[in-house]
Amino acid sequence: MNSNHSLSLRSGAARSIRRPRADARAALALGLLALWLVGCVTRPDPPLARFEFRRPEMGMPFRLVLYAPNPAVAQAAAEAAFARISQLNEIMSDYEDESELSRLSRTAGSGRSVPLSPDLWKVLARAQEISTLSDGAFDVTVGPYVNLWRRARRERELPSPDRLAQAGRAVGYRHLVLDPRTHSAQLLVPHMRLDLGGIAKGYALEEAIKVVRARGVTRALITGGGDMMAWDPPPGKAGWRIELAPLDVTNAPPARFVALRREALTTSGDLFQRLELGGRRYSHIVDPRTGIGLTDHSLVTIIARDATSADGFSKVVSVLGPAAGLRLVAAQPQVAACVVRQPGDRLETQETKGFWRHLEPGRR
Repeated sequence: MNSNHSLSLRSGAARSIRRPRADARAALALGLLALWLVGCVTRPDPPLARFEFRRPEMGMPFRLVLYAPNPAVAQAAAEAAFARISQLNEIMSDYEDESELSRLSRTAGSGRSVPLSPDLWKVLARAQEISTLSDGAFDVTVGPYVNLWRRARRERELPSPDRLAQAGRAVGYRHLVLDPRTHSAQLLVPHMRLDLGGIAKGYALEEAIKVVRARGVTRALITGGGDMMAWDPPPGKAGWRIELAPLDVTNAPPARFVALRREALTTSGDLFQRLELGGRRYSHIVDPRTGIGLTDHSLVTIIARDATSADGFSKVVSVLGPAAGLRLVAAQPQVAACVVRQPGDRLETQETKGFWRHLEPGRR
């Protein structure tokens, strides 16, 4: 019995030793659980302040609005964004003699295939896609025509038929051949001149937003001319509230607003850079198929997921007109369009089905 009792005491002693260890483990587990729960609690974002920056780039004013935790973060993001736009201008400007685009144009008709930088390749590849979709209503080889109309605005004189015919021999998107294997381009016809004024600005806005986001600033809006790219909206807002540009007529309808979030908007028309001669107004937008500046008094607004597409399709709809243009846009995923025009004395508005979703309630 003593033996058994001794064993029983040893067993009891063993149990009494294990109990505090179990309690310690339980306390440790509870402590770790508490720390984990504290770590899982979402910490509130730091308060954000609104900052705005303006700078001329690509021959026009650019404006950047963003929300950042402090001025230093905002300033650094803005400087990086404008530096990226400036870099792209050095690549894609047709005004700069030593830009990559100008150097490419000088190879026209030489039989040479020229390797392209990643940025120029992306823009030209997307431009050719839009040209193919629109059967040439959008065309970055339109440069010879554009030069004639720049001269026409300066001298207030329409281009002569002979000059238009001569320029037309160097225009045509099929004369621009891109090789996707080598990311190179060849201009088949002499005197070709590429003009990316209808698409490069949109690409620059996209790239500027990427730079800003890479620096941790996601609530941002950047505009350049009639183009803009929006990312996350201001704190507490569902989107960036943007007023649609009105047509400059006396009977214009009330202003309408759209909400943008991670989308781009482009407006094209004859509000600026137009030529008025003989009672007609000619837009700076040139029909690549005829070489004539557009005479339809209209504004085209495109909303798309990317600013490059918004920029390009706004020119397509302007050139094709509302009937054919809106049909083409309606077939594109995540692209919506609105056309406001004044044929004669009446004012009319036409939209694709998806456009109304962006409109502010009460203005649809």
